[in-house]
Amino acid sequence: MTDVATLWEVGLPLAGTAGGLGYAKVRAPRVFWSLVGLPVTRVRFSMNYHSTMDVCGLTVQPSRLRAFMVRNLARRPDVQPVPPKVRRVRGTSTGLRVTLRLPAGLEPADVMAASERLRHAWGVHSVTVVETKPGFVELRMTGYDVLNRVRMPRQSPSGPMTVPVALREDGTAFVRDYLKVPHALTLGANQSGKSMYQRNLVTGLARLPVALVGIDCKRGVEQRGYAPRLSALAITPEEADGLLDGLVGEMEDRFDLLSDHGVADIWALPEKIRPVPVVVLVDEVAELFLVATKKDEERRDRMVTQLIRLGQLARAAGIFLEVCGQRFGSDLGKGATALRAQLTGRTVHRVNDKQTAEMGVGDIAPDAVVTVLTIPPDRPGIAVAGDTSGGWSRIRTPALTAAEAAAICAKYAHLTPDLPAVAAYRPVALAGGGDAESVPLGKPAPATA
Repeated sequence: MTDVATLWEVGLPLAGTAGGLGYAKVRAPRVFWSLVGLPVTRVRFSMNYHSTMDVCGLTVQPSRLRAFMVRNLARRPDVQPVPPKVRRVRGTSTGLRVTLRLPAGLEPADVMAASERLRHAWGVHSVTVVETKPGFVELRMTGYDVLNRVRMPRQSPSGPMTVPVALREDGTAFVRDYLKVPHALTLGANQSGKSMYQRNLVTGLARLPVALVGIDCKRGVEQRGYAPRLSALAITPEEADGLLDGLVGEMEDRFDLLSDHGVADIWALPEKIRPVPVVVLVDEVAELFLVATKKDEERRDRMVTQLIRLGQLARAAGIFLEVCGQRFGSDLGKGATALRAQLTGRTVHRVNDKQTAEMGVGDIAPDAVVTVLTIPPDRPGIAVAGDTSGGWSRIRTPALTAAEAAAICAKYAHLTPDLPAVAAYRPVALAGGGDAESVPLGKPAPATA
């Protein structure tokens, strides 16, 4: 009887602990990782690091000096291959960071090619390899699927034109830095999370001292809620034509200002005369390419030409493009490929055809096309993000409703600057001080608004 009581007293707390850890693994993966996953992974990494690197082909033969010292000073007949030297091991709330010093003969691409084998060897969810400086790489291991329930990190890179938009699969923030990547293309099918990405981007930009200009040829159904924070909005192809002409005129005026002061871009100007940066948000870019009549074709060619000019020249003038659409292909018409060539950043959600995936990331990272085509439909918000440097990663945006995005834009409406070149397209809701949801946006406000 005493033995039964003892087993009951010991087993009950253990069962409770096991049940609590099981619950934490599913409902609170960060807690489970910190309590169990991180210590286990760190021990496993320390115990089999050398053998894992050897099996994965990430070792090199020692130098002659090292071999001589091992044989003659250490008195060991066998000389072991040399793996990358571990410089730093640091645990995080989502995984493990390991800094490695590569020996002569290894390059970062060798470690990247072995990342999947390293993931299985150490029992982690993913291993991402990042080159930090010549000769050094960082292994960013994640202990669980951080994209399953997105929680943005507390600290993200900051800057005058920097917006944290989504979470990378290595647990770091995916950031839109317009000074590094001035123009970008975002693609995705219906219900892929593309609108969620745009909401997070717009609400991040709404907090910054920038002008936002919207082009939404679906009668403004996507960008209507952003009206209090928009300096201009076009909701038909006819309005978009005039708005783009105004933006090109604004760009040319800014070039005159740069020429007068002998500087290369607006950031070299004194702050008191520096024009406000402008981000142009183009939703459903295919609507600008579609034509039904000869007159529409002339307007299309003019709009596409203006977009290409902005993509080629506007960065120095502080005007940046965010082009968005469900699909993007050469069959849209002439100018599509030329426009894509100016859009350095690429974010591709789940798409319905291979051509769109190839147009989105095929030219910058061909191996990312397969990843795009395998995004499941039941995980909206997951995308592949990259740029023309060739680097790419999987990301997911946090959930944000249209009402929440509209509330944030209304909160920061006082930051909305005037752009005289496109003043005729400022939303009527702003000019009258009314509710953006209750005022039709199909008519431009007077130029004096």
